[in-house]
Amino acid sequence: MKANPALVPYDSAANGAWTAREAAHLLNRAQFGFTPAELDRATNDGFEVTLQRLLDPQPESLEFLQADASLRQAAINTGNLDHLKIWWLYRMRFSANPLTEKLTLFWHNHFATSNAKVNSVPYMLAQNELIRTNAAGDFKALLHGISRDTAMLIWLDGNANRKRHPNENFAREIMELFALGVGNYTERDIQEAARAFTGWHVRDGEFWRNRQQHDDSIKTVFGQTGLFDGNDIVDLCLAQPACPRFLALKLARTFVCPEPPEEMLAILATRIREADFQLKTVLQELFSSQWFFARENRRRVIKSPLDLVQGTLRMVTDPIRWPGVVRLLADLGQDVFSPPSVKGWEGGRLWISSSSLLQRANFATELISTDQYGPLSPRLRLLANERADALVAQLQRWLLSDAIDDKISAELLKFFHATEGTSEQKLRGLLQLALSLPEYQLQ
Repeated sequence: MKANPALVPYDSAANGAWTAREAAHLLNRAQFGFTPAELDRATNDGFEVTLQRLLDPQPESLEFLQADASLRQAAINTGNLDHLKIWWLYRMRFSANPLTEKLTLFWHNHFATSNAKVNSVPYMLAQNELIRTNAAGDFKALLHGISRDTAMLIWLDGNANRKRHPNENFAREIMELFALGVGNYTERDIQEAARAFTGWHVRDGEFWRNRQQHDDSIKTVFGQTGLFDGNDIVDLCLAQPACPRFLALKLARTFVCPEPPEEMLAILATRIREADFQLKTVLQELFSSQWFFARENRRRVIKSPLDLVQGTLRMVTDPIRWPGVVRLLADLGQDVFSPPSVKGWEGGRLWISSSSLLQRANFATELISTDQYGPLSPRLRLLANERADALVAQLQRWLLSDAIDDKISAELLKFFHATEGTSEQKLRGLLQLALSLPEYQLQ
C-alpha cells in the first residue's frame, strides 16, 4: 500500500524552523495552555525534547505534592464535590505532567460518570485516579479497570444486573460508548453480554463478584460462544476491528482536527492495534506527525470551556482563586465530575452558541476588570512598560500564535492608541480585546 504523507514524521528542519508558533500549537493541544515561560522553554528546547518531556513522567515539586495532598484530603474529609473539583483543577494547572491531566479529562469524558447519581466524593476520586494511572498507558487495562470501578457500577446500575433479570446498561455502554461505537454490535450481543456481567456488584464500597447472581451458562457474543464472564466480554470488545478505529476517531477529533479524513483514521487505527493499545506509543507517533502540525489543522479545534478557562488563567493570572473558577466552568457547560449524560460533553461546534459566546466574552471582561479569578500575573504587568508595537507583538505571540496576521496587529494597535488611561489600563483593555477575539476561541 502506498504510504500516506500523513505518516511522515514532522521534521522541523524540512518544514521550517521550530518556532514559537509550532511550540504553541503542541502545548495548546497537549496541555491546558501555557505560561510565557513554558512557551520560551519549549521554543528553546526544540521539538523532540519538548515532546518527550510531555510524554515521560516528570517529578512533581514538593510544593505541588503538599498542596495536592491537602486539597485531596479536604475533599475526602468534607465530602464536598466542589472541593474535589478544586483539587483536580489545581492539578490541571500546576502538575509537572500536564498531558496526563489533559488525557485524564479526555477519558473522564469518554467514560462519562456523574456524581449526581454516584453521590460519593471518594468513589469519584478513585475513578479519577484509576483513569490517571492508565491515561497514557494500556487502554486494555483501563477498560478492564473501568468495568470493575465502583463509581461506574453505581452509575450504570451494576447492582441491578442479576441472574434472572439482566440489566443491559453497562453492556450497552461498553459497546456503544467505550469500545466500539454504534453499528458495530447487535441487540443480541448486548443481551448476551449483559448476562456475562450479572453479579458484578458493589458491596461495602468495593467491587464484588456476587457469584449467586452471576449467570454462568453459555453465551454467544460477536459470533463466539463460551462460558463468558465480564472479563471475557471486555476482551471480545477489544478484539473487534471496530475498537481501534473508534479510539482513533476520538483521539483525532480531540488532538488534530474535528473531521479527520478516513484514510488517516485507518492508519491511526492500524497503529493502535499494532501498538497493542499502548497509548504512549500511539500519542508519540500522533504528536510527531506532519498531519498533526499541518497548517490546515492549526486553529481548527474549538476550545472547550476547560481549555479556554484554564489556558487563559495559566497565561494571565497568578495566583488563581479556584471557587470562582468552579462556578464559571459550570456556567460555561463543562462541570467536571458532572457530565450531562453517559455520552459526556459532545463538544466541537456544540461549545459555541450565541449565549456561550456572550458568556465567554463576559469571562474575559471579568478576568481583566476584576480580581475575582485572581490578579494579573507579574510578568504580564511588566508588559505595560513596553512600546505599543512590542506589547501587541508579545500578546499575539502568547495568546494567538498561528492567528497572527497584519490585520489583527493593526486592529490591536489601533485599539491601544485609542484607549485612554494609565499604561496598565491600556494593557488590560488590550488583553480583554485579544481574549474576546473569535480567533482566541480556537486552538
